[in-house]
Amino acid sequence: MTHKPEIAPASLQGMEERLAALTHEVRELRETIHHLLHQKALRPRLPFKLWLRHNLKVRLGLMPCLGQLSFPAPPRPLRVPRRYHRKPQLANPPVISIVTPSFNQGHFIAATIDSVLNQDYPRLEYVVQDGGSTDDTPTVLDRYRHRLHHCEIRQDRGQSHAINLGFAHTTGEIMAYLNSDDLLLPGALHAVAHYFERHPEVDVVYGHRVIIDQHGLERGRWVLPPHDSEALKWADFIPQETLFWRRRIWEKVGGIDESFRFAMDWDLLLRFQEAGARFYRLGRFLGCFRVHDSSKTVSSVNEVGLQEMDRLRRRSFGRPVAYPEINAHLRGYIWRHVLCNRLYTLGIFRY
Repeated sequence: MTHKPEIAPASLQGMEERLAALTHEVRELRETIHHLLHQKALRPRLPFKLWLRHNLKVRLGLMPCLGQLSFPAPPRPLRVPRRYHRKPQLANPPVISIVTPSFNQGHFIAATIDSVLNQDYPRLEYVVQDGGSTDDTPTVLDRYRHRLHHCEIRQDRGQSHAINLGFAHTTGEIMAYLNSDDLLLPGALHAVAHYFERHPEVDVVYGHRVIIDQHGLERGRWVLPPHDSEALKWADFIPQETLFWRRRIWEKVGGIDESFRFAMDWDLLLRFQEAGARFYRLGRFLGCFRVHDSSKTVSSVNEVGLQEMDRLRRRSFGRPVAYPEINAHLRGYIWRHVLCNRLYTLGIFRY
């Protein structure tokens, strides 16, 4: 039989006192941690699996770029491949009509106009429709007026109205609009015309996007997967400055809906799609999207953009759509983008 030693009453009392003291310390520590978490002075770390997954994506270059306007890499000069300057032979170049809606972007509009005129495209109708700028935009436009198909400074009802006003002065078979702070990349018009000439069945063409800052320095790139009509119903990742379409589909849907101030390009694309348009994502960077403090994308996305995007989704699906559902339907498209982007950064895809 094992003999259990007896514990003296005085010793037992001391153990109980120490246990009570420890319990009190634990309670105080728990209250302190709760207070710090409540005050956001201390946040719990990510669960290990989430932390590992995120870091693996970063290290392997598998983080999506679509929808991203800021990038961790420092600004760098924009570099354009030499092949972009080589112009394909066009048997019968279509007339391309481009409208630039303009309002108080005097710092950037000269670069925008140069990016179009320096394409040296033989059959170009370039229109600048200004809404009555009060900065130095009118002075800049005076320098270019003789080289433009049409240039007008008049009060309008906003960007959508200005685009429609500008296109009223055009006749081109191929159409596009370029905002007054964005750029076309060299050779874009010849590449687009060449594709349209060889594929008369295609109605809409767009390409990859370069993100630049207010100084024209590159900040990042969007490499898009092949066109996905179903994904377009859930979100618009088509870079507007790279978008070109045939006049036949424009006339079929009736042009820009002037009730939209932010999402007019997505609305136009959805109506193109509903009208049976055939889309193609061209394997080439066609334009640069400029991000700066006064750009509409930065200043209006929360105020107007989200409301208009919700309006378009309600129109497409006949009901409100929550973000988890949007993300679930876009998951495949995003992963195809990640794959295309990784193959591009590895040099396997040359755009």
